[in-house]
Amino acid sequence: MASAQAQEALKNSNDQVPKTASVKNLLLGNVRSYGIYLALVLVIIIFQILTGGRLLYPNNVVALFQQNAYVLIAAIGMLMIIIGTHIDLSVGSVVAFIGGVGAFAMKNWGMNWMVAILFMIVIGLLIGCWHGFWIAYVGVPAFVTTLGGMLIFRGLATVVAGESIPLQSEPFRAIAKDYLPNILGFWGPFDGLTIVVGVLAMALVIWMQIRKRSRAIKNGTLVEPTAWIALKCILAVLGIGFVTYLFATSGNANVGGIPIVLVIIGVLVAVYWFVLNRMVFGRDIYAVGGNRKAAVLSGIDTKMVDFKIFLNMGFLTAVAAIITLSRLASATASTGMEFEMDAIAACFIGGAAVAGGVGTIPGAMVGALIMGVLNQGLSIMGADAAIVKTIKGLVVIAAVAYDLVSKKKKG
Repeated sequence: MASAQAQEALKNSNDQVPKTASVKNLLLGNVRSYGIYLALVLVIIIFQILTGGRLLYPNNVVALFQQNAYVLIAAIGMLMIIIGTHIDLSVGSVVAFIGGVGAFAMKNWGMNWMVAILFMIVIGLLIGCWHGFWIAYVGVPAFVTTLGGMLIFRGLATVVAGESIPLQSEPFRAIAKDYLPNILGFWGPFDGLTIVVGVLAMALVIWMQIRKRSRAIKNGTLVEPTAWIALKCILAVLGIGFVTYLFATSGNANVGGIPIVLVIIGVLVAVYWFVLNRMVFGRDIYAVGGNRKAAVLSGIDTKMVDFKIFLNMGFLTAVAAIITLSRLASATASTGMEFEMDAIAACFIGGAAVAGGVGTIPGAMVGALIMGVLNQGLSIMGADAAIVKTIKGLVVIAAVAYDLVSKKKKG
């Protein structure tokens, strides 16, 4: 009797042992996800060669983030909109308008720079409400609404900014051009704080991979092989280590390390990753984008979801406007031209589906980095603006075509 019970218990325990996925299946099942990381590495290598090794100079890497922060930030909001089956064509015009109002308030009204930041964010939220109202509650298609917004706010930016409004506030200008305080001093040629943050980032990645595998074992779901986990951790550590080295040696003899804009981007990425992956609102966005009729039948308030994603876009556009104004140190009516195109391109390159319902924050960020490397690399090479636009357009078409072809093969 005892022997029979022991055998039964052994059988049950064997049934509960989670299956381990093969490396081949992992690669084939995540071709798009891993492919964009490979594409980023290849683009970096190509431009590193074409620029004679100048692309990865430490100060050029810092400039890449400072000059392309608008793409990274706008891509977060654009991703949510694309997942929800919409589009926003007004981003660049809204950036120009908000920047113009902020510069006008600081110069002509003597507004404190911190109050001006809050003022600009409020304007962004109001514009988000404006778009959200017409799209969610009136039913005007997002393409038409934001196309109108593109014209409206470009016109208003021309009225507010005129030819140019110079900015004198040094604390405000520091947002885009300065680094975090060097509180740990320099460790030889390296910024101490950057080294500490880099090591913590490595430890966090390793911990997250171990935790992910432990949860899969506990839940009895498909488990990634230990060798595969180790390989991912090694590659992540090498990548983080190299980026840490570049930031730690950037700047000059007095300042350097982690740029302030990178901290802002990092916080936004972390917050919105949590929103999309851990909150009901994030799951509602994917549900609405995947099948709007099914979402309605399941009790989701699709109108409120649409309103909120454009409200979020307004907030993120305001943040992009603040950083852009800080970097340029002046507001002009032409600021932000084609910003929306770069954000849309970043999302599609990063794996967002044209039909909606699909997309990730990490993917959009990799897509934005690819766009940033294209901008930076071609700028270093002194390429004509027409060539830059042509290449970026071809990249977008290729990314969307790949998505459509992949879906046809699966279908």
